[in-house]
Amino acid sequence: MQTKGKFFDDVSQLMTNAMGVAQGARQEMETAFASMIDRWMADRDFVTREEFDAVRAMAQKAREENEALKARLDALEKGAE
Repeated sequence: MQTKGKFFDDVSQLMTNAMGVAQGARQEMETAFASMIDRWMADRDFVTREEFDAVRAMAQKAREENEALKARLDALEKGAE
């Protein structure tokens, strides 16, 4: 009877160790994958959200200035006629 208990204890310990190894491997794979994705994204010329918003604001301001200048030019041309 004692040998069966020892056998099951050994199997239980083996399974516990295997689960620990599997969990460690999973964490290592996640870290490696995240690092690979970070490297891939860094190699691309992606912009941050802040940079995108800043350029969009600049484009909006330039568009508004162009519209104001066009209206002024139209008024000048109309006055010259």
